[in-house]
Amino acid sequence: QVQLVESGGGLVQTGGSLRLSCAASQSTFSNYAMAWYRQAPGKQRELVAAVTRGGATNYADSVKGRFTISRDNAKNSVFLQMNSLKPEDTAVYYCLAKLGHLSSWGPGTQVTVSS
Repeated sequence: QVQLVESGGGLVQTGGSLRLSCAASQSTFSNYAMAWYRQAPGKQRELVAAVTRGGATNYADSVKGRFTISRDNAKNSVFLQMNSLKPEDTAVYYCLAKLGHLSSWGPGTQVTVSS
């Protein structure tokens, strides 16, 4: 099963940017659909963005035009570029790898946006 490690979280002011990275342990990374989820305190985990094996992407309405998901199969990594950050983007961000009925989650990285 693929192991995932997120990085790039931190504290940023409103309007700032962060780039999250998720590194996968397996060389078969290109076979996986990848996604970023987030969970704010007291709320359910929600989908932020996803990218298929073929590179097709989709986004939550709340982040469209501000966030960009991308993948680099040569580096076994997926990225989330987050611009124009808002306090409501504050959450723990998780990386998900999915292949058929199998899925793996990373431990998460904290993103805090101050007002």
